[in-house]
Amino acid sequence: MDVVIRKGDPLKQKTSCIVIAVSEGKAPTKTLKALDEVLDGAIGKAQREQEFRGKHKEILLLHAGRRLPAERVLLVGLGKEKGNGTERLRQAIGTAASHLQGKKVRSFALDLSSFLLKGVSLASAARAAVEGATLGCYRFDRYRSENGAETPPELGQILMLVEKQGEIREAQEGATQARAICRGVVLARDLVNEPGNVKSPEHLAAKARELAEETGISCTVLGRAELEVEGMGALLGVAQGSVREPRLIVLEYRAGGGSAPVALIGKGVVFDAGGISLKPAEKMEEMKMDMAGGAAVLGTLLSAALLKLPVNLVGIVPAVENLPSGSAIRPGDVLTSLSKKTIEVINTDAEGRLILADALTYARRFNPRLVIDLATLTGACIIALGHHASAVLGNHEGLIRQLIRAGERCGERLWQLPLWEEYAGQIKSDIADVKNTGGRPAGAITAAAFLQKFASDFNWAHLDIAGTAWEDKGRPYTPKGGTGVGVRLLIDYLQGK
Repeated sequence: MDVVIRKGDPLKQKTSCIVIAVSEGKAPTKTLKALDEVLDGAIGKAQREQEFRGKHKEILLLHAGRRLPAERVLLVGLGKEKGNGTERLRQAIGTAASHLQGKKVRSFALDLSSFLLKGVSLASAARAAVEGATLGCYRFDRYRSENGAETPPELGQILMLVEKQGEIREAQEGATQARAICRGVVLARDLVNEPGNVKSPEHLAAKARELAEETGISCTVLGRAELEVEGMGALLGVAQGSVREPRLIVLEYRAGGGSAPVALIGKGVVFDAGGISLKPAEKMEEMKMDMAGGAAVLGTLLSAALLKLPVNLVGIVPAVENLPSGSAIRPGDVLTSLSKKTIEVINTDAEGRLILADALTYARRFNPRLVIDLATLTGACIIALGHHASAVLGNHEGLIRQLIRAGERCGERLWQLPLWEEYAGQIKSDIADVKNTGGRPAGAITAAAFLQKFASDFNWAHLDIAGTAWEDKGRPYTPKGGTGVGVRLLIDYLQGK
């Protein structure tokens, strides 16, 4: 998608559609008054009849005929002046762009000045606009051989209009950032949406090599032989039920001088049938998304490199497939992890924490100043928080607070769950150092308590994205399927460092 920014009057633009924002309960702007006059009072009539009042995400599409150079006018509501302004912009513009895409509109112009809310800079508004439009129009349809009438076209161009020539540079900065961030989100979404027969651990490794080649990031991939030499018994234990070979993907981005790196670790279970502790058949097809944490790490490294963030990053993705077979691990087996801690396997469907345990231990060799892991780890997290927030737990309150604030800014919200010592009691094993599940009570917390056993040497935060990595119904700027959650959150956090 191309983004063009220039000074111009929205009522004089020749375009398929001009998009203008309207705030609920506020007096009409000069532009809106002039537009209503040109359209013979159509806007005022729609407002009087309560067809359109400017409520958040409310839209009104009008055909201009010969009264304007633009073929259509789309009004989109911003609601009342409250809450996160940039998130309201993303949602409003995502709704508008998706609606126009459904109407086969391939390009449109946007009156950026109408989207300026209190406390939102021009650059932030431009960034929100490009994020909302790009992500709202995302589609994963590469396997559709028949592009029928219902298939929406790709969005080709957005023309963003500013009032003054001197505003172009600031708006361009925001748009450029958004495009780099969206590249990472789209990569993560594509990886999550990829079907299981395509998405092997080696497929993830190949994608990592591609992004490394494009950006100059260092990429190392460990295969089975190297993992055996390292002693990653927990990761290899999960992988032994599948004929697909495991991989440990390691990306290093260095742009922060001599500072210690931030380590990002993402769960990379390319398909999770549960192993011997087999999952129910219903919705098992969605378990292709169990590598969303790993996808977020790859997407974040891509965006960070494109943005040239002045930080040092290490991205680690343990990639495996969890299937039942004659060679799969059994409930009751004991695995020896890279840390030499032994793990009693109670449930083979609690496999994500096993591969993350070895990845957390592996991260120590980079002497990170902090570690953040992301994983679609527990169904219990969905029960606790639904699909509106990811859980955050960890051993450093300052890091957790910073992540929560980043989530509020970018719209990928986090909610902290406790990680008291008492929860560790649920994962005590009678025959090993620890067991891999503490039962149904507080399942999201005991999973984090397990990970904490392997994260004691550094400041660490764990993000359980089980409820936010996949979208069933579709939301503003988040169509059905993989959401790419985590990329924008981590970039926002890293930009604030």
